[in-house]
Amino acid sequence: MFARVTTFQFKIFRIDDAVKIVKESVLPAAKSQKGFKNLYFFLDRQTGKALSVALWESIEDAKANEESRYYQDQLVKLMSLYAEPPIREGFEVVVRE
Repeated sequence: MFARVTTFQFKIFRIDDAVKIVKESVLPAAKSQKGFKNLYFFLDRQTGKALSVALWESIEDAKANEESRYYQDQLVKLMSLYAEPPIREGFEVVVRE
């Protein structure tokens, strides 16, 4: 399993907009992607910092997903809400319960 972790810094006054877009647009789109397993979206409402963890069946599924432009299209949906550009990282999931 593979995790794509994206760190966001949102404008504090736009946090509720970010949550709504993730729930109503990003998550439904993710569910249609090959190899998608789950999405977690963590948020600190005091600072505007958020963390998205998308789980994929394999690193190949995650890479194919990025090459299809799906990931970039999801970032664009949130673009007007950013205080800073998002940071993307990838990790192998080595322990899971």
